[in-house]
Amino acid sequence: MSTVTCRDLTKRFGDVVAVNKLNLVVQDREFVVLVGPSGCGKTTALRMIAGLETASEGEILLDDQVVNKVPPGRRDIAMVFQNYALYPHMRVYDNIAYALRLRHTPKHEIDQRVHATAKMLEIESLLNRWPKQLSGGQRQRVALGRAVIRQPRAFLMDEPLSNLDAQLRVAMRREIIHLQRNLGITTIYVTHDQVEAMTMGDRIVVMRDGLVQQVGTPSEVYRRPRNNFVARFIGSPAMNLFAGKLMTEAGELQFRSASFRVMLPDAFRAARTSGDSGDVQLGIRPEDVAVVEDRPGNGTVTRGVVDLVEHLGSDAYASVKVGNEIILARVSPDIQLHDGQTVALSFNQSKLHLFDAATGESLLTNLPVVTLQS
Repeated sequence: MSTVTCRDLTKRFGDVVAVNKLNLVVQDREFVVLVGPSGCGKTTALRMIAGLETASEGEILLDDQVVNKVPPGRRDIAMVFQNYALYPHMRVYDNIAYALRLRHTPKHEIDQRVHATAKMLEIESLLNRWPKQLSGGQRQRVALGRAVIRQPRAFLMDEPLSNLDAQLRVAMRREIIHLQRNLGITTIYVTHDQVEAMTMGDRIVVMRDGLVQQVGTPSEVYRRPRNNFVARFIGSPAMNLFAGKLMTEAGELQFRSASFRVMLPDAFRAARTSGDSGDVQLGIRPEDVAVVEDRPGNGTVTRGVVDLVEHLGSDAYASVKVGNEIILARVSPDIQLHDGQTVALSFNQSKLHLFDAATGESLLTNLPVVTLQS
């Protein structure tokens, strides 16, 4: 297995910078997910690592070897594509065996490894079928088998589950995770689906407009987003964000928007904005907003009117209109709320986030605070 390193990796297409100085070290046996919206540069970065795109600047290393000028076939990296890329004129057996035949592997060894791989992926019964006779999930398993049988130094996966239905995606997520753990192969996985990123990756690399926004474990990225883009992109539903100002009244630090105000923990006093205006964004995730009984001492932040209740089975989400703001709160599916009902909301102060309005950067990143612990 191998360590994959990107040093100031940059790719330009004319005047467009698709990837801008990507610095990343993927450790041996690690599962790293590149995630971001369409056009953020994640697939271009993967293709440069594979050798399918030439880097404009920077270096790509496999262990200690710079491979920028090494052809794709000699990098010993296996790539699984979004469209499976199976050979339609070959049966499943031959698709899986193809890479070994190119290496002139002995026939008996090919047969042994094809059957062992097919058994591991539970596709032994499909070996004599043509790709057109397979379902989407079966094709994905064959594509994985073709990559696995090579015993490569690293796996690169480019949105391999995006063509599958929701239920099959969940099942295939588990299979890929178990496969990677059992084989111990360094893996870089690209997706636009933040749920895939959160559930699959040892670490997540969040990208936007060719730039890395944050690298961390799923928990770190979720609980300590470095900017308001990461805060909104990671998490479903997205984090509530409100524009307002930091103010001090009667010695108490508070956030004040046009519609409500929130008393802030004393530790937030160390937060400093980039300007003198005090303009900030306050963030809180829906699960940290509670619908509470409206009585003194119950931590009520504000009152609002229920605009919509969305029932998702085990959870429900209430959209509450407060002035011109909509605050999303996760509530028990058993709670009886109806449109137009007036409710009181409480924020969990230990889960508040604060971002600079001008830069979008977190104002809590360097504070010696335990405000964002899970």
